[in-house]
Formats: sequence, C-alpha cells, structure tokens
Amino acid sequence: MSNLDVWKQFTQARIGLRRSGGSISTKEMLQFRLDHARAKDAVVKEPSWDEITKQCKDLTSQWNLQTLFVKSQVTSKEEYLLRPDLGRRLTNEAKHSLLPFLSQTDLSIICMDGLSARAIDENLIPFLKLLLVEIKKTTISLSPLVLVRWGRVALGDEIASGLGAKMSLVIIGERPGLSSSDSLGLYLTYAPKIGNTDEVRNCISNVRPMGLPLSFAVQKTLYLIQESFRQQRSGVLLKDQMPEAPKEIVSEKTKLL
Repeated sequence: MSNLDVWKQFTQARIGLRRSGGSISTKEMLQFRLDHARAKDAVVKEPSWDEITKQCKDLTSQWNLQTLFVKSQVTSKEEYLLRPDLGRRLTNEAKHSLLPFLSQTDLSIICMDGLSARAIDENLIPFLKLLLVEIKKTTISLSPLVLVRWGRVALGDEIASGLGAKMSLVIIGERPGLSSSDSLGLYLTYAPKIGNTDEVRNCISNVRPMGLPLSFAVQKTLYLIQESFRQQRSGVLLKDQMPEAPKEIVSEKTKLL
C-alpha cells in the first residue's frame, strides 16, 4: 500500500488522482462527473417535506413539543437562489402562525432546507434524535421545533425572537461540495434578533456520517449552547475550547470510508 493509499483511507478529498499522460484517468473523470451531478441535484431538489414533517412530529411528541412548518418570503426555488434577502424574512402568514407559541424559553431549534435537500432527507432526523436526547438531560427549555422551506440562516433570528427564545440553533443544508453533497451546517446565535450579522454566530460545519460524525456534532453543539448561556454571548466572542474528537469517534468515521 502506497503512502497515498494510506491517506485515502481517511478522506474523500481528491488526492493522488491517477493519470494517463497529461490527463486524469477515465475512472477519476467519471467519478468527478457523478459527484458534480449529485451536487447539482442537492441544490435544485426539494426535501421530502411531508415525510420529514411527519417524522419530526413523531419525534417531538415524545418530548411534548410542537412542530411548526413555515415559509420564507421566497416563492420558488429559482427566486431562492437569486434573492437571498427574501429567504431571510418570514411571510406575514408565517409570523402570525408563531404568535400562539410565544413564551420565554431558552432555545429555539429551526431546521431549513438551505442548499442541500439531500442533507435534510438523510441526516436531519438522525441528528435531531441524538440532539433532543442530550438536551432533555439538561434544564434547557425548548420552543416548538420549526421547519422552514426556502430559508436562509438569518431567518432563524426572526423566528427565535418571534417565539421568545433566548438562543437560536439553525440546522441547514450546506452548499454542496464535489464529494460532500449531504452536509448539515449548524448556526448558534445568542440573543437572536432581526439585523444580527454573521459575527454573532458560531458555526459547526460538514455534519454528516463521513464528515463530522453526528454524535460528536451533538456533543459540540451542547458544549457551545452551555458555554453561550454561561458567558451570555456567541460568535467571535465565544471561543471554542472543547477537546478534540475522542478516538472512538474518529475510528467510527474511518469505518464508514
């Protein structure tokens, strides 16, 4: 086994591509085209919202939580890609739908399609199952779980403040890479309000079985939530000093590759 073959065990990145003359091999070229097609599909497709909503309601009912489904001001996928500003605001109908659930809580969890339907379809429910179990071991109170069609990260500020939550956690499908079209991104914001900018958010990226394992992402999320409450801040003012991933989690990821 060559040194490159050893490294390939630990990453899906394109390293050590085989060549024939000045060109890469047919196998590598076909794999590139396949990954490119998967990335495009992840952007243009819609998550299976009916099934996702049903599974979220089944899950949250175990914890006596409501599940809400709302839309941004975007009216089509094309508009979503061209008008990010509309993806950051709720429709009037959506705003009114939040009013009955306004109460003082610690955390609002908001799930959005973003730029990867595949990430939502494949990884949202497994991640939520792990996360809710860990949160329920704490004293953190939760607002209703909110699902959002055509949402951008900043929309979490309007939703969380509309529900009266002290903190928002946005779970969103990340912009696909050529070997990672199924990644979730997590954004944590203390004191969410309309007009917040990105420096007040903490981000956990590449959450997927072959990226940052879901179980470690849950540990990281809970650590940041608790530190954010303790220090009453988030973003660049909140330093991540959590220890690196335990060896057993790294080994778990390697088995999947």
